[in-house]
Amino acid sequence: MRTRLRRTVVLAVALFTATSALPAAVAEGQSSRHHPSHGGLSATIRYTEYGIPHIVAKDYADLGFGTGWAQAADQVCTLADGFVTVRGERSRYFGPDTAPDSSLSSAARNLSSDLYFRGVREAGTVERLLAEPAPRGPSRQAKDLMRGYAAGYNAWLRKNRVTDPACKGAAWVRPVTALDVAVRGFALSVLGGQGRGVDGITAAQPPTTASTAAPDAQDTARAARELLAADTADMGSNAVAFSGATTADGRGLLLGNPHYPWQGGRRFWQSQQTIPGELNVSGGSLLGSATISIGHNAKVAWSHTVATGVPVNLHQLTLDPADPTTYLVDGTPERMTRRTVTVQVKDGAPLTRTQWWTRYGPVITSFGGSLPLPWSSTTAYALNDPNAANLRASDTALGFSKARSTAQVLGSLRRTQGLPWVNTIAADSGGHTLFTQSQVLPRITDELAQRCSTPLGKVTYPSAGLAILDGARGDCALGSDPDAVQPGVFGPARMPTLVDAPYAENSNDSAWLANADRPLTGYERVFGTIGTQRSLRTRGAIEDVSAMAERGRLTVRDLQAQQFANRVPAGDLAAADAAKACAALPGGTATGSDGKAVDVSEACGVLAAWDRTVNTDSRGALLFDRLWRKIPSAQLWKVPFSPADPVRTPNTLNTDTPAFAAALAGAVTELRTAGIPLDSPLGDHQFVVRGDRRIPVSGGTESLGVWNKVEPVWDPAHGGYTEVTTGSSYIQAVGWDGSLPHTSCGGTPSPVARTLLSYSQSSNPNSPHFGDQTRLYSQERWVRARFCEKDILSSPSLRMVRVRS
Repeated sequence: MRTRLRRTVVLAVALFTATSALPAAVAEGQSSRHHPSHGGLSATIRYTEYGIPHIVAKDYADLGFGTGWAQAADQVCTLADGFVTVRGERSRYFGPDTAPDSSLSSAARNLSSDLYFRGVREAGTVERLLAEPAPRGPSRQAKDLMRGYAAGYNAWLRKNRVTDPACKGAAWVRPVTALDVAVRGFALSVLGGQGRGVDGITAAQPPTTASTAAPDAQDTARAARELLAADTADMGSNAVAFSGATTADGRGLLLGNPHYPWQGGRRFWQSQQTIPGELNVSGGSLLGSATISIGHNAKVAWSHTVATGVPVNLHQLTLDPADPTTYLVDGTPERMTRRTVTVQVKDGAPLTRTQWWTRYGPVITSFGGSLPLPWSSTTAYALNDPNAANLRASDTALGFSKARSTAQVLGSLRRTQGLPWVNTIAADSGGHTLFTQSQVLPRITDELAQRCSTPLGKVTYPSAGLAILDGARGDCALGSDPDAVQPGVFGPARMPTLVDAPYAENSNDSAWLANADRPLTGYERVFGTIGTQRSLRTRGAIEDVSAMAERGRLTVRDLQAQQFANRVPAGDLAAADAAKACAALPGGTATGSDGKAVDVSEACGVLAAWDRTVNTDSRGALLFDRLWRKIPSAQLWKVPFSPADPVRTPNTLNTDTPAFAAALAGAVTELRTAGIPLDSPLGDHQFVVRGDRRIPVSGGTESLGVWNKVEPVWDPAHGGYTEVTTGSSYIQAVGWDGSLPHTSCGGTPSPVARTLLSYSQSSNPNSPHFGDQTRLYSQERWVRARFCEKDILSSPSLRMVRVRS
């Protein structure tokens, strides 16, 4: 005991005094523009198991410095690639026709990405937002974090060799500015709005001949529904908070399971940030961010899920018959603003293009690639994205990081209003819970949509939540709520919110069933639907968490068990019927979509014996997965959805249609052709490769309804599912233990957290942290979070580094 105490004291002293083990390069200076007025920047970084940094600094600029340094050490190539994007220089370094990784916009080509971000730079958009006083603009603390982050990133570049082959020796790995960091934050803010419309904004040009082409209303509505629903496939999440009424100790519990990309610039990165006496928070940050996005402190834990609110609307413009770049408002002509943007191009002459802007926003000729909005001689469409005036997410995150309760989390949201496209789910040590869809949305009331929708909008708004308003009428302008930080958006009082329910859960459906016993209603259509069919993932989640809440006496271990239960709701509903229908097929054969008969008799027993999970050792899971993907969704069920029974309907697999037999024949043929036995363990054919190691991965796709969602890449020629594109990412199971008081944790009770970063800290294949947590994820093992000072200093992997500008 005395030896352990002595070691703790020695390490604590070493935190602020040790120098002998630090890199020799830390004394090198940096340009004064990266310094606060009192001198250089510095931070202490303590690394514990799995390369998790615990960053200690004396103020926000220094904290940003340590964060920028540590992120660069793990993710320099991914970060550098993103900074090339937000500087509008992709065409210069990579050519105009290749595609970005879609982490910072939906641009299909580098050229359109560059035209958009160069336009943002040349218009001074972000500089104006930075100049806004708080709370409408970012606070001094948030700006200090950005400035420090840029300085830390640059200092790491100056003092270290890049070993990642993705960018080793690349000319595009360059120092950045605080403005680059801010523009990256802006890009994330407009990801669901202008970022989704980049191709349509940069391609929009006035017609050269007379035309009156108009989009079909039903086709447009269908495209809008599919486009907005795709968000949950690309970037969904689960989160649940349990109140003290359901837990073993009367304190809250939170399980956060965001489903984010496994590659590219929208990955999470894990750390702890501490300013003694001011801030102490641990969790996951989106790359390029200097704040914790999802995490916990000593008193409260929170997570986010992608929300159903539609963060944009369109204004249909009536054009001057004599000039398609002039539109009418209340009969008065207004000229569009012409923005000319030039982009440098690799091995070619610079390219110059024109963008057109209106009082409502940019003219757009398509949204998301699948929703055409033609610019004719009579009509054009302008995109309103209120998040283009929102650079407040960092302040919202700081408010969460310093909150002492779920009430203070809600207070931060009401004060800063900085979240563009997510819900918030939170729990605290006092046993409270919170769900709120507090996001920045255009102030489209149902009354406004009814009064001002164009004929096209009268179809798209009720169907998809996308309002298309008559831009020729001044009385159709968006109003303002008195409690809103910026004009044209809903204020906090209008946000769907659920406080202190026994459980509060969201799996990317609307707020309606955040708690199935306390449904939320009364919100406007732009927030999402009420009384409509839920996804299988939502239905399965509600079944699971409501049963947990009813059982009670919950602990962090119950959260861990839920994360890796890997139950397949689709299997529970349909596998037995599928096996029975298979066994009833005459001669054990099914007719494929090509008209050929296929012997499927072996599949019947495999489906019947399957354990209805997607664990790596589950036999039959792969067969069911391939079968399920091939059945048309419109032909799945015999019993339709009922709003009176939303968790249990629709149900009963429709095996009577030829589509079922064709899907079964197709799945069996597909696996046999690939040489994959029908009863193979899932992990033999669902895996990722890190280095020379094949790592089995559990979980399943969106349509199966699995909590532990992964979206794998099907490559049967190389073994099945051979990589994961998106899925479970930064996972945290958080509670509190009143028997473990410690002053460095803010007193009694102390947080108890188990975490996993499924794809690990680093993208560098030469890093020891390239796949270490991925192997843990495969084994369904967790990282014991080291939040309290005593726990950090007792880590057997403790390594301390003092970094300076």
